[in-house]
Amino acid sequence: MEIILYVSIALVAVAFAVLVYFLVQTLKALKQTLQNVASTLEGVEKQLRGVTVETTELLHKTNRLAEDIQGKSESLNSLFVQVKDVGTSLNQINQSFRKVSTKVAAASEQQSEQVSKALQWSDAALKVWQKWQLKKKEVDGKVE
Repeated sequence: MEIILYVSIALVAVAFAVLVYFLVQTLKALKQTLQNVASTLEGVEKQLRGVTVETTELLHKTNRLAEDIQGKSESLNSLFVQVKDVGTSLNQINQSFRKVSTKVAAASEQQSEQVSKALQWSDAALKVWQKWQLKKKEVDGKVE
């Protein structure tokens, strides 16, 4: 019976050795996998650093562009105020022209009436003068 005990202990030792061997192989494979994961993570970390740097630069450029646009927008605001002032001035000039043209039209109409009356009087005077000339010729013709 002692032999069975020795054989059992030897069998357990061999089983334990086989178990340790496969456990070592599994741990080596796990180590390799973890090394691959670590190198992949290092690559991802480097890429993230690059992306972070590019993102930071892009953010700074965007901020500068926004500031530039804001400055130009403020400059345009004063331009729009000036354009509005010019529009107001032009409106006032147009109103002045309307008033002047209304006054000129009224004065022109009044003077037109006066000119018309003067023409009528001059026409009447011319007719009277022509009649007087005719009568003078008739009188001169009868006298001779």
